[in-house]
Amino acid sequence: MKTIKNLLKTSMVAGMALTFGLGTVSCDSMLDTKPNGVMTSEQIGEDEAVEMLTSAYATLLCHYFGNNESFAGPINNWVIDLRSDDALKGGDGVTMEGYMHQLEIGNVQADNDVLNFKWRNNFFSVSRCNTAIKAIRDAESIDETRKRQFIGEMKALRAYYYFDMYRLFDRFPYFDETVANPSECRADQYTRAEILGFIKADLKEAYRDMPETQEEAGRFNRYVAAAIMARVALFDSDWATVEEYSDYVIKSGKYDLYPNFLDMSKPEYNNMYESVMAVQFSSANSPDQFNFNNCLNCTWSEGNLYGNGDDFYLASQDLVNAFRTDEHGLPYLDGTQNSESVTSADYAGNVDPRLDFTLGRIGMPWRSHQYNEKWCRNLELYGQYSGKKPYPSPESPYVKPGIVPWGASSLNYIIIRYADVLLMKAEALIEQNKDLDGARALINQIRTKADRSVDASYTPVDCNPMVANYAVSPYPASGWTQDYARRAVRHERRVELAMEGLRWFDLLRWGTVIETVNKYYQFESDYQEYYKTAHLSEGSLYFPIPVGQKDNAGDLYDIKK
Repeated sequence: MKTIKNLLKTSMVAGMALTFGLGTVSCDSMLDTKPNGVMTSEQIGEDEAVEMLTSAYATLLCHYFGNNESFAGPINNWVIDLRSDDALKGGDGVTMEGYMHQLEIGNVQADNDVLNFKWRNNFFSVSRCNTAIKAIRDAESIDETRKRQFIGEMKALRAYYYFDMYRLFDRFPYFDETVANPSECRADQYTRAEILGFIKADLKEAYRDMPETQEEAGRFNRYVAAAIMARVALFDSDWATVEEYSDYVIKSGKYDLYPNFLDMSKPEYNNMYESVMAVQFSSANSPDQFNFNNCLNCTWSEGNLYGNGDDFYLASQDLVNAFRTDEHGLPYLDGTQNSESVTSADYAGNVDPRLDFTLGRIGMPWRSHQYNEKWCRNLELYGQYSGKKPYPSPESPYVKPGIVPWGASSLNYIIIRYADVLLMKAEALIEQNKDLDGARALINQIRTKADRSVDASYTPVDCNPMVANYAVSPYPASGWTQDYARRAVRHERRVELAMEGLRWFDLLRWGTVIETVNKYYQFESDYQEYYKTAHLSEGSLYFPIPVGQKDNAGDLYDIKK
């Protein structure tokens, strides 16, 4: 069976002049990708269409401008998560990639590199989707059913990129394949509500027209479109749509929770179980097929097991404390989780085992190795909590140790996991005050997975029940009110999906981001001095248009009130 990974060998490199004429793209003309040597509509058949689709999918790899720009790619928003209460920038110090540090302390300026990286990454990707849609739509040798399927894939992908923009920027231009000159589009041509409507329309068409399965792993099917739609509707508090589209995924019978929480970090389980929407990576071919977006966050690793990684994107103490559980194996939903801190393996209280599958902790296992101070690049400043999820065991045959990017492997990156879909439906039910017991059952499925993952015989070893007191229990029916259930599902999203780049967006859509993050700054300043002067304000929740983009656009990006 072919996979997108195989197909990408000929179309991976950014700016590569492809046989069907995408050509190279300058950074200053991002909105207007002009093809070189365009093929005629008579020449485009299914093989050429698949090549065009492949080129568009390649934009998910986040590596068409450079290593640093790949940090701000569109798959895992870990750079944006630095704005939340979950994560620290990490690395060697605050001046290393200092523009990320500015986001970490609530300081958003229009000249921040992350803004420009995000803008270019997403619009470059949208342009490829539009090029493919237009060419396939006009192709004369592809039957209409196949056309609709191909175009559905590209509309789902385009919707994903525009949704990324929608969550990040207050205003931005929107254009589809029918726009002759995207460089003439104004940033205020459409309202945010109108753009959200375009995104949802693309996803509805994609779900309708796409097949249930694809021959090539990595290509979107209709359930990918449904999962994206559920995530879009979640951000918009469109609870009925969240319920409807998450149900499409759940009732498809194609997905299931992992037998063990560690399974998400095993390349052997690529495209299985919870993998709803995943980016395909490989360590067998060109470095352009490595996951640069995540791998440069790799731990320092004593003994150079992965190579000396940059050790970005470390967890905060606030996040670590969120994994505390009481004598009944339940979380502290009353806000007292920080009354005691889990700062070492000697902590005597109970913890959710997902803590040690998610983060490195001194004195605890890391993929059957002992995690200690030498795994931490700057222990004094950033602490000890390196992220684990993107890294298989260094002994895995799918890992290429000691090369850049450190920790490079064939582990796919899952953008939407099945656990996330279950939690989206649970939240939709809770917010509608509808079938609260059904919502509790969905959440408890995920907690049961966490409980069964504490298995001393499961390899590699990542938790140690002889040292840590692991306790995670299902929520009981008693006391399960709408208010309690809301707190429970929000907590569950935090600990289940920790370090997957989602926390900031959750806080933003809940309307709790300012209160939560400023309270976090106060607490975390006991561990990170630089938080003492940090502050998040209402005006900095969404990014402004990058200054370089605005300067190049004349008055097109001047927002008219």
